[in-house]
Order: sequence, then structure tokens, then C-alpha cells
Amino acid sequence: MEAVGIEPYLHVRKASNPIYDPTGKKLTFITDYTGLPQVWELQNETGWPSQASFTEERIIFIKYISGTNQRIFGMDEGVNEKQQLFLLKENGDIVPLTNSPEHIHHYGGNSPDGKWIAWSSNRRHATYFDIYIQNIETLEIRQVFVDDGSYYPVKWSPNGESLLIKKANTNLDNDLGMLQVNTGEVMWLTTHEGEASFDNPQFSGDGKQLYFLTNKDREFTGLASMVLATKEFSWLDESNWDLEELTMSPDKKRLAYTINEGGGSKGVIYHLEDNTKQSWDTPMGVITELTFSPDHSKLAYVFNGPTNPSDIWEVNLESNQTRRLTYVSESPVVQAQLIEPELIKFNSFDGLEVPAFLYKPKNAEGKLPVVVFVHGGPESQIRAVYNPFLQYFLNHGYAVCTPNVRGSTGYGKTYSHLDDVRKRMDSIKDLTSLVEWLKAEGNADPNKIAIMGRSYGGFAVLAAITHYPTIWSAAIDIVGISSFRTFLEKTSPWRRKVREAEYGSIENDGEFFDEIDPIHHVDKITCPLMVLHGANDPRVPIEETEQIVDELKARNHPVTYIRFEDEGHFFVKLKNNITAYTGVAEFLDQYIGKKH
Repeated sequence: MEAVGIEPYLHVRKASNPIYDPTGKKLTFITDYTGLPQVWELQNETGWPSQASFTEERIIFIKYISGTNQRIFGMDEGVNEKQQLFLLKENGDIVPLTNSPEHIHHYGGNSPDGKWIAWSSNRRHATYFDIYIQNIETLEIRQVFVDDGSYYPVKWSPNGESLLIKKANTNLDNDLGMLQVNTGEVMWLTTHEGEASFDNPQFSGDGKQLYFLTNKDREFTGLASMVLATKEFSWLDESNWDLEELTMSPDKKRLAYTINEGGGSKGVIYHLEDNTKQSWDTPMGVITELTFSPDHSKLAYVFNGPTNPSDIWEVNLESNQTRRLTYVSESPVVQAQLIEPELIKFNSFDGLEVPAFLYKPKNAEGKLPVVVFVHGGPESQIRAVYNPFLQYFLNHGYAVCTPNVRGSTGYGKTYSHLDDVRKRMDSIKDLTSLVEWLKAEGNADPNKIAIMGRSYGGFAVLAAITHYPTIWSAAIDIVGISSFRTFLEKTSPWRRKVREAEYGSIENDGEFFDEIDPIHHVDKITCPLMVLHGANDPRVPIEETEQIVDELKARNHPVTYIRFEDEGHFFVKLKNNITAYTGVAEFLDQYIGKKH
């Protein structure tokens, strides 16, 4: 079968953020069908959807205001992540709510009477997030909680007198508290020792109990409940995998969540009346964004798998039958080419077992060129989802391996900390062990192994080719860190504190940064490098890319650089993704592919 070019893979659209209208007859969602994420609507869950927003910037999320047909949505400018909030009226009019484009706003839901919304913002100080409420009719804004920390409203209490709020201590540690809106007093619910997360909290019908996901005092995230008056804590589901995506039915009788089983998902309905569970069948992939219908008879969700790109599905909770609601990812040209990975495990330099997904092209024979793709985070996980450029590589004869090196989430609390601060380079050593496995077990051509990664994965790329230069034939760094010292000096203030928990601080670990930072080892790079970055990146400043590009150019080393003036940390515009990954494809073809 003739190979398919990169553009058809990038033209595969995705759908997200499904929400039912109050009647349950209309489904609102976000899709990049036009090349930019916008709001669309599907009437009666049949037929072709219609576009409901026509903004010049991406729509980040959309939520209904309870009991109304009005919706709140978020939008930023140039992918700078400084989200502003807007009211989308029933007649299509858009009302700006926050009007502070230099600051970030996190939405926290509406009051039970639909008159107020809650959000947090760093408008007082760039580093800290305070909590505000806003009247959506008068647009009055009230600051209801101020403190030097990162605080976020999660949802209103059923009586409307309190806000459930979250205090983020690190990326992996937080607390929940009840904030009295009128007094500003907080009753903290989850004070704990050590590290623990408390996520996706849901109120019981009477508001006296809270359900949430937590890994308090255990390796994996389970389902727990708490009696608010006494803080009595009970476990409902203690799995040996992380539970995710918890939500509650409108009648307060059922919970829905997913189980992250090695990078794939299993969906679960938990019946609170009799403590029984039901699940439904899906192909290999990941389930996210669970939402019950108003009559609680159905559950909509986003399903994204290697051979089933992101679309919205629905499960009937009586029959347990699923059906696909949107077809925005439909692409006959690409569909027949898509390949599922094999889950493999390899032993690293110290005996640690490391999981990875290995994709091999159809009808593969002999030694193969391989692209090793490293995820960002690093407190993240590569999942079994559709990835356009990985599937393109497969179609063009490359094998692809996506490891979850030490420091990844999804494999327990201990595993996620095996790369912290001074253990940073152990995760890079995992990549060298993976290469040895690929050569011995994965049919890899030892002279055609490339490494690619974005964000923290971009750092991993640069660290790998500077500290272990002889094993790589080509490298692609997307919005990566070239120096932890300069990264921490220049990243957004609200990011610095959070990242220091993972990477260390300049004050305590500056000498270590100087020892490992790729920018200080540019002379060791032997393979050609391609680098891509968005000028509006608030997470990894573009200077991280430009300083290493400048160093390589000064040495006359082969380096290809693509800079996008209208993108940030994520490339969201179709035209830019086509430019980016067409360039990546040509680069790989030149150095490890057909042209090599």
C-alpha cells in the first residue's frame, strides 16, 4: 500500500468537552474541525453538528450555567495560557467577564441559583492565585479569599453558602477546604502528612458527604468518601492502578470514573445504593471527560485510542451499550493505516522495570529505523492514544517506542519520584537502557535511532544527546529546556514554585544544574538536531531553544529551527502543525529514513 503523506494525519480532527444541555436533547462540545478549537452543537444526538462559536482564538473549555441555556467558556490569546472567561448567551451574544488579559483565570463553577460564578486569578500577584466570585448579570466581582499560595475553586456547596477549594502544594500534592463565601473562613478537610492528592471531589445530595479520588497513605489513587462534619474517611475502591475522571450523576446515586491500567482506560459506574460496579467495553485507548445526561440514563465521554482518534461516545447505563456520537476524527485515508502498540517492559541500568509502548509498521521486516518519543511533565504518562506524527512514522517504515521512564505517573507514588532533583539523570539512563533493549529485542537498526520529545521531553532529548551522544542518529526537541538554571530564572512566576519541587532550586541545586544542563555540553553533540518552539510559550521560555540553537550554529553543527510567532507551549493551529510536522518528517527522512 502506498505511503500516506503527513497532512492527512494532521487533518484528523478531535472532539472534547462534551456537555448536555438542561433538556438532554442537545450535546455541546469543542472541536478543531475548522482548524481552531471552537464550540459545536449536536441536536438530538443525531445528524451533523453545527458550529456555535466563531472566535479568532481557541476555545479552551465550555460549561453550562446550571438550569439555563447560558454557557461559560474560556479563551486565551496566541496560546499564551492567560485564560479569560466569557459568557455565551442563548442568542449567541458573547459577554467578556474577566477583562484582565495579562492574568490567568481558572473557572470553578456556578452557584446553585445560577447567579454567581467562581474563579481564581493571579491578578494580585503573578505567583499567587486568589479566589473571586462574579455576578453574571451585573458583572460585579468580589474577592473572597486571599493568600500567598495557589488556590482554586472546585465547586459550590449544594446550599450555595460555601465553595469547595483546592490548595495546590505541588503538582502531586494538594488539600481541599470549605470556604465560607461571606466570611472568607476556611475549614480544611484533608490536612495530611507526606504527599497526597485529593481530586475530582463530588458532594452527596444532602451536601454532608464528599466523594473524591486520593492516594493518601497509599501508592495508587483510589475512591474515598468523607463525612464533612467529622472528617471521617472511608475507602470505596482501592485499586492497584490509579483511578481517574470521577463525576457524579444528577440524582446523586451513581459515580463514574476510570481506571488507568498501564496507560489504557477502563470505565466504571459505581452504584452508591448497593456498592456495586458496572463497566463497559472499549477498544484500546483512554476515556476522559465523563458527563452524565440530565436524566442520568446515559454517560457521554471522550474516547481516544491509537486506532480510534478522539471523538465523543455515549454509554446507555441500562443496556450497557455504547455508541459513537461525533465523527469529527473520521478519515478513511488514514483509518486503514492506523496501528496499535504492544505494551513492553525493559530492565533499566539498576534493574528497575520500565514500561513502554512499542509500535511497529505493518509487514515490518529486517532492522528498522526507530523513533524514541519522550513525554513531557515529567509527572505525566504517555497513553495509548492517537498521535498523528507517530502514526505517520509507522506508515513510512519507522518503528516508534514511547517509554514511561522513571518519574512518570500511573505506576505508583514511589515510581513518580525516582527522578526528582539529584536523581534527574537516572531517567535519562533509562533511555540508554531502552536503546539496548530495542537493538536486542526490537529489531532496531543501531545506526538509525532518533530521539524526539516535547517540553520536559525536549530536555530529555537534549540531555540524551549531550550525555550519551554516540547512540543517537538524529534528535528533535520541541519546546524543551536546555538549562534548568535559565528556565527557572525566566519561566512564569506562577510556574517556578511548582517546578522547583520536581527539579530543585537555583539556590540549593544550582551547581548540579550547571553539571547536567545540556547548554554546557553542546560540544558533545554529534547528531543533527531539529528544534521547534512557540514565541508565546509561558512555560518554557523560547530563550531555552534559542540559546542552544545559537551555540550549535556558532559551531557550524547541523541544526534546523522552526519558530512560531503565534503559538505558545502547545501548537494548536492546523497550519502551524502542518508546517511543524512536515519539517519533522523531512528531517527524519534525511537522517534515518529513505533519504539517508
